Amino acid sequence: MRAIRNFALLLALLAPTAFADGLYSVEMIIFRQAGDPIPASQPAPDDWAAGSQSIAGSERGTALDGEAAKLNPNAGYEVLLHKAWSQDLSAIPSKVSLTSGEQQLGHFPVEGTLALAIDRSIDVQADFWINRFDGSGLISTSERLHQGSRLKNGELTFLDHGNLGILIRVSPL
Repeated sequence: MRAIRNFALLLALLAPTAFADGLYSVEMIIFRQAGDPIPASQPAPDDWAAGSQSIAGSERGTALDGEAAKLNPNAGYEVLLHKAWSQDLSAIPSKVSLTSGEQQLGHFPVEGTLALAIDRSIDVQADFWINRFDGSGLISTSERLHQGSRLKNGELTFLDHGNLGILIRVSPL
């Protein structure tokens, strides 16, 4: 009897982790609030995407278009990036690279990585650079958005970082 109770307890502890792995839909909006940009002490590094995979080939249609439409200049916001993709998640963090805008000398106006891992909740680590370029295509200034958080499955979450923000939703497929 004791062996059955111990086995049941072991299954109860392991089951949430075992069933958490799989394919998820991820959608993210990066936006700027009205106000002066807060420059980073250093510009975006050349190896900003190190250790990540591109989302090319896994992009999906966006579903948060209504929320993105509310983040307009009349309301004091500017959407910098809005993307959706599918991604395999497990307890081991998987990192993807995201960009927006035209590439100039190896950099984009918005570039960065998003690392996701799932166990009992979804852990997210965002590291993005918002770059401005001079006339010769070199980065003149950068803003950095570096934020980590825990998300609830399927819930739209706001991550605040000075005058930059992220709306993110991660849901199982």
